[in-house]
Amino acid sequence: MTAENCTVFADFIFLGLSGRQDVQQGLFVLFLLVYGITAVANVRMVLLIKRDPRLHTPMYYFLSNLSFCDICCSSTISPKMLADFLSEQKRIPYDVCAIQMYFFGAFGDVECLMLAVMAYDRYVAICNPLLYTIAMSRGICTQLVVIAYIVGLVDSAIHTCCKFQLSFCNSNITPATLQSLPPSYLWT
Repeated sequence: MTAENCTVFADFIFLGLSGRQDVQQGLFVLFLLVYGITAVANVRMVLLIKRDPRLHTPMYYFLSNLSFCDICCSSTISPKMLADFLSEQKRIPYDVCAIQMYFFGAFGDVECLMLAVMAYDRYVAICNPLLYTIAMSRGICTQLVVIAYIVGLVDSAIHTCCKFQLSFCNSNITPATLQSLPPSYLWT
């Protein structure tokens, strides 16, 4: 495809789940409630594990990192989504979309890797109980968490860079139910 056929745009336009304002307000309340419960529960989990010395074990260390990743992952998408439920113009700039996609992918990757690390921790605890304290020392646990973050950040950077190298030529409206829009919204 030649560059002359492509339109350069700066924003993506979201159509939303519904065009009715009362439905969008109901969805706002529902998603705000879910986001609030998720954030509060995960913050309390991290604080509880930090505060109670009996929970300073590898399993709880990994669990607190998993809770932190869950807070970050849900906080990359939810605030913009909640704001869009209440706004008339549901737009996201191209570069902000790329940044949001990067962080969502990064924390999603780290969350999956943390689950794998937690599975490895339980494997070592079950299969080698006498060597568990040596095999899962504080230094090794920290290295596993740091490796999970590095791999997640690098993997997300690769995916985001590859995705935003693609050309977006047809429409900047997401999803592609263009029939309900006035002609002024369409890019030609």
